[in-house]
Amino acid sequence: MSDPHPNVEELTGKIHQAHDALQTQIQKVIVGQAEVVEQMLQTLFCQGHAVLVGVPGLAKTLLVSTIADTLNLGFSRIQFTPDLMPSDITGTEVIEEDKTTGKRELRYVKGPVFANVILADEINRTPPKTQAALLEAMQEHQVTASGEKHHLPEPFFVLATQNPIEQEGTYPLPEAQLDRFMFEIRVGYPDEAEEMEIVRRTTARREVQVDPVLSAEEVLEIQRIVREVPVADHVMRYALRLVRATRVKERGDKLDFIEQYLAWGAGPRASQYLILASKARAILDGRTHVEPEDIQAVVHPVLRHRLITNFNAEADGVDSDAVIDQLLEAVSVDTTDKQTQKELDQVVR
Repeated sequence: MSDPHPNVEELTGKIHQAHDALQTQIQKVIVGQAEVVEQMLQTLFCQGHAVLVGVPGLAKTLLVSTIADTLNLGFSRIQFTPDLMPSDITGTEVIEEDKTTGKRELRYVKGPVFANVILADEINRTPPKTQAALLEAMQEHQVTASGEKHHLPEPFFVLATQNPIEQEGTYPLPEAQLDRFMFEIRVGYPDEAEEMEIVRRTTARREVQVDPVLSAEEVLEIQRIVREVPVADHVMRYALRLVRATRVKERGDKLDFIEQYLAWGAGPRASQYLILASKARAILDGRTHVEPEDIQAVVHPVLRHRLITNFNAEADGVDSDAVIDQLLEAVSVDTTDKQTQKELDQVVR
């Protein structure tokens, strides 16, 4: 990816090869979880952040640190607790004395947020003030101390985890803050064969060496290229129609199940992230344009934490994923204004 003027096929091919190499290295350590790994890579290459929801013991921390190693990026794990303060994350100023002159001056000591990949472990166990400090860093990519701005390293990727079992004594993220996360990624139990392999690997003496595949500069380049992937008008309209159909408070015709089960729908960030994630999926798959199937593949992690279900949904045992399934069946792709094949295959601009 260092050639300043590569053709589109060569550029896409290199990114696809890098993606396959990343998967190979990650599979040295992580058993299964292919969809989770794929969604995390899509989030990273879109310059986004993700919430990872799963019960303890599913190797979430190991997965994040392994991805950081394969990308040769700095990794930092922050364990969120009720007594964690904002300065414990962002850093603080300390008084430092020069022993030769006796002069004292303030020096800023950077916190653990100054890394490329941040694992915010159990983010819902710390008070809103500390959560807000991390979310500000996510949004601005900088920390302000005593009026001075300290820029965070690039690329910068936050993965926050939440335990779906025990909710007593937690501080759930408000919907407005959850909306800042590009994906909510669900981590499920492994199947029997995968669990047997996990047990085999973790109960024997085994050392695994993960080789870096990409540098920080190459990750930044892929992030730039992802935003240049073309999207046909009919695909973009399909994404918009999916998102806009969830808005119960909007005027116009409503789908019956939307009115029955949703209290609030998704905002404009959902439309933006649907398109961005679809671009990342296409380019990582070795394609130069987005197809409707890309939208359908990423719609669950993009929408599931943005749809607020109501009492009827709770009574009927319907969650946001079930609503999204019905949404995909109800909203079809409009191909009446489909772009020409030449436009779809145009060079990545």
